[in-house]
Amino acid sequence: MTRAVTLCECFARDGLQHEPRFVATDTKRALIERFAALGFERIEATSYSNPKVVPQFADASDLLRRLPRREGVFYKATCANVRAVERALADLDAGHGASEISLLVSATESHTRTNLKRTRAEQWDNVAAMAAAAQGRFRMVGTISVAFGCPFEGAVDAAVVVADAARFAELGVSRVALGDTTGMATPKSVREMFARIARAAPGVTPIAHFHDTRGTGLVNYVAAYEAGVRHFDSAFGGVGGHPAQVKYGEGYTGNVATEDLVSLFESLGIGTGIDLDRLVGTARFCEEALGRELHGRVTRSGLHPALARAA
Repeated sequence: MTRAVTLCECFARDGLQHEPRFVATDTKRALIERFAALGFERIEATSYSNPKVVPQFADASDLLRRLPRREGVFYKATCANVRAVERALADLDAGHGASEISLLVSATESHTRTNLKRTRAEQWDNVAAMAAAAQGRFRMVGTISVAFGCPFEGAVDAAVVVADAARFAELGVSRVALGDTTGMATPKSVREMFARIARAAPGVTPIAHFHDTRGTGLVNYVAAYEAGVRHFDSAFGGVGGHPAQVKYGEGYTGNVATEDLVSLFESLGIGTGIDLDRLVGTARFCEEALGRELHGRVTRSGLHPALARAA
């Protein structure tokens, strides 16, 4: 299988943070192992969140301890503060830590205060402290939430997002994901934003992270690819988007469904490196894990006929 793009499967973290019911650790492990076997080189495995705030990830260290490692596969854990990075380091020292950690900022003050309970200035101080605490032992990914529009403030100044991407790079965080948190991006704004980042911060490896709130996720991914982006986030079934306790965008912000994105890219001749024969079966396994039908279209309709392969 050829790979022209790298997809990060976000079901086990960004997807499950939306779930009010705790998903058993063994189920999470089975899901992540299946994602790795399918061909994903990057997998969001968990979050070092405060379990009182996001109880879904109270088992972060236990899950990472149970996960067998695969060569060439990076398991990512989200970190909200220095304490979270210290937990990640402790797990790494114990021999079962994450290989990637993500550090979060928001492009607006309102979303920062709602989601992170800090001002933007305070969060950037927090990010700098986390990057230093990591001691260069992880591959670090910076995430900029509400990069294309904010549910509280509306339009977002692209110059702020570009400056944030450059600031991450200055801290040694060269991989930067732009999050379209409530699906406000358009192909035009996507092309323009990634072009600006390429000019202003050429050392940054951009990652596109779009939500399908308004049904524009797939076209935005194509626009990002046309703009030169080669790293993309998605989640089987289009689940997730925000913690169960925090709701905006009318409570629905789901990710773009992995099965739909893979089918589209492959039908365009853009190799994902994902095992197409087991793609739909994995999407159905995710539905079984949550006990309901999810949002992926390909799960119902099958892969694009142009691929001429059995699911």
